[in-house]
Amino acid sequence: MAKTIRTLSALLVAAFILIAGNGLQGTLLSVRGDIEGFSLTLIGLLMSGYFAGFIAGCRYAPQMVKRVGHIRAFTALASIASASALTHILAIDAVFWVILRAITGFCVAGLYMILESWINETATNENRGRVLSVYRMTDLSAATIGQMLLAVGDPSGFALFAVVSILISLALVPVATTSAAAPRPISNATLNIGKIFRISPLAAVGCIAVGAANGAFWAIGAVYVQRLGYDITTVALFMSSAVIAGAVSQWPLGLLSDQVDRRVIIIAVAAACAVSSAILALTGGLSVFMLIAGGAAFGFFAMPQFGLSIAHANDRAEPDEYVSLNAGLLLLYGAGAVIGPVIGPAIMQAAGPQALFYYTSVIYCAFAIYGLIRLAQRDAVSEEDRESFVSVPRTSPGVFEMNPNAEENTEATATSEPEAVTNAPAER
Repeated sequence: MAKTIRTLSALLVAAFILIAGNGLQGTLLSVRGDIEGFSLTLIGLLMSGYFAGFIAGCRYAPQMVKRVGHIRAFTALASIASASALTHILAIDAVFWVILRAITGFCVAGLYMILESWINETATNENRGRVLSVYRMTDLSAATIGQMLLAVGDPSGFALFAVVSILISLALVPVATTSAAAPRPISNATLNIGKIFRISPLAAVGCIAVGAANGAFWAIGAVYVQRLGYDITTVALFMSSAVIAGAVSQWPLGLLSDQVDRRVIIIAVAAACAVSSAILALTGGLSVFMLIAGGAAFGFFAMPQFGLSIAHANDRAEPDEYVSLNAGLLLLYGAGAVIGPVIGPAIMQAAGPQALFYYTSVIYCAFAIYGLIRLAQRDAVSEEDRESFVSVPRTSPGVFEMNPNAEENTEATATSEPEAVTNAPAER
């Protein structure tokens, strides 16, 4: 394992730098857009544009990799993303920024896919789960630092945009100098909505709901804090508290969902998120402590919901459907994250800052009710068919190939193939 991590160290460093820069950029643009007087709807469209580009990148960036190779594709995409970060400051125009965010989303999707396919290729069947855990820790720590970097400069100036560009550019260095062998060409992500809903309607609706609610949070959560009258340091602390709390809750909630009917945990977490959102809406403006505590409570329940939905879908999927199913669920999350940053800001514009978390509360409450309906309509997955929860980042479809369950399912398929000729698979 130590040898594998040493081999992957350059790629993990590149991922850390890239994720930190991308995390800073998203929050910075929301804050700067508010400073420049953009409407909340336009600020939300910045996140919608990002995820629209992200979905396109998941679909088409692999073709670029197949044509020119991993390092050249990474260099091109990182260069474009770095230039895009600086271009924002040259023309303060909301429509232009939305276009730039779409370009950034496309590039980032490709960059993540390259790194994750590379990491997956280097990992072995024996250490794949531990490698994914290290990558997840890299992702979470980088996302936290990216939020905290907002407090080191003035969002109304040029410096933080330069920091974003520098970080994305620096991510090139470890990739260009790594000695790790280039992996096989990566696959693009496809979205078969009908198949996903047939396998697990709850997971499909869950990913859309998480995208719609959390997408709005990422789009204007920072603006929510600004509109309450807090300073930039508090903005950074609020966003970081949600990330850190979400990181802390992944494993205990995931392990708990392995022990009981996972749908019960999904419903309970959705209900808790609805309650914590409502409490944050009511108390966030009272004090910095209440704001940070409320942000942590929201992150604790909201951030693991995507992983819980993914795990539930895997419980009901056939072995050979694992990677394609999860890639499709990621794109459903992206679709929700295109819609949520449009609806959430419009509601906040009409009803005030606190309306953002009333909106997320309604989304999660509706999802919890839908979960209860599904609970009554369908039997639970048997314990022997239940997959282990694995925390995965919402980075690219390539990350799902690193999940050890994918390898186990592949082996199970190969082992059971002769028997499958005479026996139809049991309906789940």
